[in-house]
Amino acid sequence: MGAYIARRLLLMIPTILGIMLISFVIVQFAPGGPVERIIAQLQGFDVGASGRFSGGGGDVGQGAASQTGPIAAETATRYRGAQGLDPKFIAELEKQFGFDKPAWERFLLMIKNYAMFDFGKSYFRDESVLTLISERLPVSMSLGLWMTLISYSISIPLGIAKAVRDGERFDLWTSNLIIIGYAIPSFLFAMLLIVLFAGGSFWQIFPLRGLTSDNFDQLSLFGKILDYLWHIVLPVSALTLGAFATQTFLTKNSFLDEIRKQYVQTARMKGLTERRVLYGHVFRNAMLIVIAGFPGAFVHAFFTGSVLIETIFSLDGLGYLSFESIVNRDYPVVFASLYIFALLGLVVNLISDLTYTWIDPRIDFETREV
Repeated sequence: MGAYIARRLLLMIPTILGIMLISFVIVQFAPGGPVERIIAQLQGFDVGASGRFSGGGGDVGQGAASQTGPIAAETATRYRGAQGLDPKFIAELEKQFGFDKPAWERFLLMIKNYAMFDFGKSYFRDESVLTLISERLPVSMSLGLWMTLISYSISIPLGIAKAVRDGERFDLWTSNLIIIGYAIPSFLFAMLLIVLFAGGSFWQIFPLRGLTSDNFDQLSLFGKILDYLWHIVLPVSALTLGAFATQTFLTKNSFLDEIRKQYVQTARMKGLTERRVLYGHVFRNAMLIVIAGFPGAFVHAFFTGSVLIETIFSLDGLGYLSFESIVNRDYPVVFASLYIFALLGLVVNLISDLTYTWIDPRIDFETREV
């Protein structure tokens, strides 16, 4: 097992390099950039991800200086009110962003810094990238954790019930409902929930935005818990709708495969009850693939599944941070997020494989080719 883990860890290096290289090359061909965005701000034409104009009217440079962050704010302020942009100013701006260097040199410098977990500062916020990510991580983790726990709590019992009643009316009806739920996009379901329960056209039961109320700090501990749960009902419901579908069918098929095996027939012939056979013999073997996939499902949930949901419910999490950074061409945040997520994804895949061996020691990855 030690040799297998070592091989997997070594393979992470070229994998992460390949991911970063492909993404870096794609960005080089993307139209616009941070320099172009600042120029647009200085001229009063740019609209960021939040939909607010960065400048406009007479004092254009002041609007740009207030939103360009530590790298370009001082330079933009010095050129406040200028009717035209001096080429020297543009060259100085490119130098401050590091675009005076060739692409290959910028890529190597980025990889060197990232290897030491030095992600630098945001172009347009006066904060380090790690600070931005750490501030928004609890929001996404909260959504991902609740979504994963609820989806597993629903899918495992439902999958077992469907396997036991395979082909019966219950199995057919639940399959139809699950497929319909899976086919509805989470963002569309979120909008429906808002219309129905958040003051759209029907009831005002749940809050529309945020994870806590304005008076959260003044509430008691019990009040804080209730307030938090009150706020997450709609976004977690929207995320969970399609999340448990795949897990339900996976659980059902896994149980069906085990139920049809010879050892189950032998247990029944010994006079064991159906419940004892199902939960005493089948459950452990059938749940191997389901439980081993939990780490990957959790990470997938709070990293990739909540971009639109965070945007719709105004939740300042990692999904919305990544979206906003891409729109605003905030490359340090974009590449740092990609690097961290990709690295964590590779580690979680390894953990998932190790979980298989922990649940079932008969599995030996040493005999496999990586």
